[in-house]
Amino acid sequence: MAEGLRIGRAIVVPDGELSERFSRSSGPGGQGVNTADSRVELSFDVARSPSLPETTRARMVGRLEGRLVDGVITVAASEHRAQLANRRAARDRLETLLTEAAAPPPRKRRPTKPSRAAKQRRLDAKKRRSRTKQARRGDWD
Repeated sequence: MAEGLRIGRAIVVPDGELSERFSRSSGPGGQGVNTADSRVELSFDVARSPSLPETTRARMVGRLEGRLVDGVITVAASEHRAQLANRRAARDRLETLLTEAAAPPPRKRRPTKPSRAAKQRRLDAKKRRSRTKQARRGDWD
């Protein structure tokens, strides 16, 4: 279909490392529903892929560990009636999944303190609110 599966900006997985399986899909299809193998299963061996850098592979295996079977991730697509459309959908889904898994970890949060002026504004607002509420209170005997 394309020259490979692009993961992020730098990594491209060649098509030779992807394997596709076709089977009969459930759902509508008319006369060809029992003959056309339109369901697509796209598999990629994350754990043993030579095209992934070691650090990225370790990160991906850690993030996808619940979905991996012997280091292989499989994505199925059967929402379209045409096999070609399902192949495209499976590739897109796998690309999104792998890109999210390969993303670098988020930056560590640097804790900050409110400034002295911000603390003062907060206290002034509380005092103002308190006076407003006190003014509403009628001294009922």
